[in-house]
Amino acid sequence: MKNHYQILIVGGGNAGISVAAQLLLKDSKLNIGIIDPSEKHYYQPAWSLVGGGIYDIKKTIRNEADVIPDKAHLIKEAVSEFIPDESLLICKSGAKFSYDFLVVAPGIQLDWDKVKGLKEAIGKNGVCSNYTYATAPYTWETLRNLKGGKFIFTNPNTPIKCGGAPQKIMYLAADYLRKHDLTNKSEVHFYSGGGIIFGVKKYADVLNKVIKRYGIKTHFNNNLVEIDGPNQIAYFETKNEAGETVIVEQKFDMLHVTPPQSAPDFIKSSPLAVKNNPLGWVDLNKDTLQHNSYPNIFGCGDAGNTPNAKTGAAVRKQVPVLVANLLSLMKAQPLTEKYNGYGSCPLITGYGKLMLAEFDYNNEPLETFPFNQAKERWSMWLLKTLVLPWMYWNRILTGKA
Repeated sequence: MKNHYQILIVGGGNAGISVAAQLLLKDSKLNIGIIDPSEKHYYQPAWSLVGGGIYDIKKTIRNEADVIPDKAHLIKEAVSEFIPDESLLICKSGAKFSYDFLVVAPGIQLDWDKVKGLKEAIGKNGVCSNYTYATAPYTWETLRNLKGGKFIFTNPNTPIKCGGAPQKIMYLAADYLRKHDLTNKSEVHFYSGGGIIFGVKKYADVLNKVIKRYGIKTHFNNNLVEIDGPNQIAYFETKNEAGETVIVEQKFDMLHVTPPQSAPDFIKSSPLAVKNNPLGWVDLNKDTLQHNSYPNIFGCGDAGNTPNAKTGAAVRKQVPVLVANLLSLMKAQPLTEKYNGYGSCPLITGYGKLMLAEFDYNNEPLETFPFNQAKERWSMWLLKTLVLPWMYWNRILTGKA
């Protein structure tokens, strides 16, 4: 195995593979290594659909080796340490790899341990999460087996990948209860560590109407901190009217948990992370995606500190900017391409209903289609369930979209 690469990419997810594919389409002679220990590759955006009982989980998984670009080298190692002053990194195995240029795209880390009792509770007693391949099917199992009760959906107080996911499964569940005449026997609650339903007013206005339609009760600035699975009790940290921090407990029959998230630990503890930031994001220029301290390092995807929504759609717009700027740097030319913060969230609002939210760094709408996207549409549902999965496997990972 080589130990030096012209371009070394940390992370074999959407971002890392897309960068490699687009670089190789520009110049097939580039010497590129992708370092990732994973055996499998997942299409994660479909897991909300899995939790709602309308997508086969098996269609969301492929072998990692099968989605790596042919001319890139897959290095099945896990990074443990970066030494950027020497253009070197060290893996858990002790293997060392050097590079001329580095792309950091390791994805985001699910911090299950930050909620006491969550790891022990998940997958039983009605505690579920669409955030992993292993747990998403239990969401559907729980939903279809309940004939009423208290349904709680949580959103943490950290940034998360696919910021709309905590709501998507909630709206599907509420619609399921409506379709099966269980609304009068049920309560649906949204407990969020944040302060608003959505950051873009145009779409938030519609979501508030959806919430009213389903009779969902919202509880903002309530952060999940503990779960008692056997007794089906969730504990939330919030503030009372006097501004004092208090813990409130809520019984549940179904609890869908979105875990707190952060940059992977090996990023947090490295010189690449934003200093004194407990979530440990990679310190990037939000426009050029070049590292703020190490010019031969770039980054994109969910681990970056760029203030955009952490979505696959954001990656799709970041990658061409990164690729162009990296190639410019290799030629000692100015970095002229800029990422505008584009993000997109296909907000499922029920079975057969979807609102496609698209926006920029300033939370201003940045829409693709020539119609008002702040409307629930069947056509956008088809985009989510049929078109986007095909695009991911056949166009995005191959660098052609």
